[in-house]
Amino acid sequence: MFLSKPLSRRFCESAAGDQILAAIIQNRPFDASLLLPSPNRSVWTTDTVSEVLRSIPRFLFRSPRSIGRQSGFRHRSPLRQRNLREESDKARTGKLLLGPAAYRDPEKVKLGLEKALEFFDWVETHSGFTHDELTCREMAIVLAKGSGLLKPLLFFLKKMSKRGLVTTPTITCLIKVLGEEGLANEALFTFYRMKQFHCRPDVHCYNTLIYALCRVGKFKKAKSLLQQMELPGFRCPPDKFTYTVLISSHCRHAMETGCRKAIRRRMWEANHLFRLMLFKGFVPDIVTYNSLINGCCKTFRIDRALELLGDMEKRGCDPNRVTYGSFIRYYSVVNEVEKGVEMMRRMVARGHGVATNSCYTPLIHGLCEAGRAAEAWDLVVESVNGGSIPREHTYSMVIKGLEAAGEMKHFLDGGEVCSRIEEGIRCRSGEAEKHRPFFARKHALF
Repeated sequence: MFLSKPLSRRFCESAAGDQILAAIIQNRPFDASLLLPSPNRSVWTTDTVSEVLRSIPRFLFRSPRSIGRQSGFRHRSPLRQRNLREESDKARTGKLLLGPAAYRDPEKVKLGLEKALEFFDWVETHSGFTHDELTCREMAIVLAKGSGLLKPLLFFLKKMSKRGLVTTPTITCLIKVLGEEGLANEALFTFYRMKQFHCRPDVHCYNTLIYALCRVGKFKKAKSLLQQMELPGFRCPPDKFTYTVLISSHCRHAMETGCRKAIRRRMWEANHLFRLMLFKGFVPDIVTYNSLINGCCKTFRIDRALELLGDMEKRGCDPNRVTYGSFIRYYSVVNEVEKGVEMMRRMVARGHGVATNSCYTPLIHGLCEAGRAAEAWDLVVESVNGGSIPREHTYSMVIKGLEAAGEMKHFLDGGEVCSRIEEGIRCRSGEAEKHRPFFARKHALF
């Protein structure tokens, strides 16, 4: 609840915000003409100033390759702690730069930082606007996203703390942003400087910092923070979200190590934290169970995953589609598709979720790889009748499997189903097709 407001489709609804944003992008000075009264121009408010500051990273800090990318967390490479000095050397010598700062234009980033600071001072000195906690927070986020350097960020926070505008939610939001940028060390340093800004960390601040450290693989430091919180009489004792963050991080990063011994160690730590959480008297929620069940299924510990499923049902915590999806993917990988289908039927029968593409796709792929294309086609028809259109790759895999098995009669008999699938695929990719060159478009599936 302490995070900045999400970007809307139109970033600056007022005419004043539009004019300021255009001046920032075009690198024009802020003159008095931007302050002239107009019937279509609203007075500077906290929301307008915050929208302008939030728009600067959107237009100037993002790389061209990130425009139109998927905003979800799946299929994203793991973060690593960034080395800003090494990144600056690579950018200067023209070497390939990977990570959150890849393919950014250094000139645009520099322009955005300079214009953001100039606008922050200009709007207060020339328009009579008084900054508050929200605008201070947005300006600090711009500094954190732009350079990642602690010196200008800490200087700004120290200056604003003298005016009483730096609070614990502001530092918590900064720690989250630095963690998303792969700057966990900088987030930890900012956390230790909170006392200098007359702020005291709370449990939400600790949880955010622990998650930022876990994202870059600094589990020892995250565990030391947990041990500090567990000390008798500590001002910020851990809550169930603290343990959930650590459990989910251990399970998520277990398979990224590439070492069997490290994977076993990560999963042992996750199960140990789960038992410690129960010993402390905390009741795990659906997120805790889903994280641990997913980790156990990915590491082929199906007995432990089934044990956790029974335990969550005994505690009155109903599983959802994510819970059953972990089992369905496991049974599809180990070629026990019947059990995966049974798990999907169980989910629908108990009202714990609706079967969608996330449930059907691994089962269909498992059947195709086992040479059971006819059964895979039956699941495709079932998914279409349920309102889920399969992906193009899944559809083509089933067709190729039917051709190889000589069972194209199933495909020919389902002409209506095929037309619905092809129409759904065209509608799904319609927006992407508009932006492709004409010669590169696909006019038909086959």
